[in-house]
Amino acid sequence: MKTSTENTLAKVPEVTLGFWLIKIAATTLGETGGDAVSMSMNLGYLVGTVIFAAFFLLAVSVQIKAKKFHPFLYWVTIIATTTVGTTLADFADRSLGIGYAGGSSLLLTLLLGSLFIWHRTLGSVSVSTISSPQAEAFYWLTIMFSQTLGTALGDWTAGTAGLGYTGAAIVFSGLLTLSVAAYYWTNASRTLLFWTAFILTRPLGAVVGDFLDKPLSAGGLALSRYSASAALLAFMLIAILLFKQRAAKAMH
Repeated sequence: MKTSTENTLAKVPEVTLGFWLIKIAATTLGETGGDAVSMSMNLGYLVGTVIFAAFFLLAVSVQIKAKKFHPFLYWVTIIATTTVGTTLADFADRSLGIGYAGGSSLLLTLLLGSLFIWHRTLGSVSVSTISSPQAEAFYWLTIMFSQTLGTALGDWTAGTAGLGYTGAAIVFSGLLTLSVAAYYWTNASRTLLFWTAFILTRPLGAVVGDFLDKPLSAGGLALSRYSASAALLAFMLIAILLFKQRAAKAMH
């Protein structure tokens, strides 16, 4: 029989400033880490996707089977979603020739479809309801789609739209700022604002990651993908320890 504490805790962290800082670092790591495997190691997008998809399935399986919230396991799973999102989006956009606009449209449809089916099935897409295996499955599937969409959207904004990495980062940072303003000064749905911010952090991380490791001729800093990934991972570890990650209170 479960204790009252177990009944009132979800298996995801509280949404705090620390959560968002770690999330942005994780999405940036997903970009540099995904590119390190597919590009720097010359394995290609398809092989990179297969590798990270296996990592994603393993991490999600362990996360769902866990009896309670574990900060490091949770963020490892987030990294798994963002790395597979990077290589999958690049494979669809570049190898399959769908293009950034086509890829973004397809992934947005999948993301909205996932949220719609989740809501119709369980009645809510709020993170405060993530306390059952079914809810977790929807949660991680939705996150994987959002991470993949973010990669395609970031590349489309920086490349096809011609904003460059810096311009795209300013755009997505501005949209995130508007989401924060809406949280504090409007009565907009907190669930809607959460998913809006969650989705926007991914293209922000994608363009920042590209800015760090792309060649100078392409508008990047030409940093090593390996060193950039290691630095981001170290930052995440420090932030997880510094900002105590507590399980969110579940709503039944």
